[in-house]
Amino acid sequence: MPNIIYEEHNGTRHEIEVPVGTSLMQGAINYMVPGIEGDCGGLCACGTCHVYIDEKDQARCGSADELEQGMLEFAFDVADSSRLSCQIVVTEDMDGMVVRMPARQY
Repeated sequence: MPNIIYEEHNGTRHEIEVPVGTSLMQGAINYMVPGIEGDCGGLCACGTCHVYIDEKDQARCGSADELEQGMLEFAFDVADSSRLSCQIVVTEDMDGMVVRMPARQY
């Protein structure tokens, strides 16, 4: 299983083995990582799983579709590196990837 590093806004890191095929959001929820809410359960309907993906890792995550881009308009402190973690499915290639969280989700 790939190790994903979830980094809270304050710098606290959580290194977790996330099963391939699981969303980044679900991996965080399963291990109660603070900073990812996932209120809609991963349906791309709330924006409370907003994260930042480093430029070097963006290709590993695929592109955001139109629905995700629309939901990001409602997220807090959106940047070019913003994604919804419910829309990123973990692959073996993501081992060691760092996922950063905003100061808040709302």
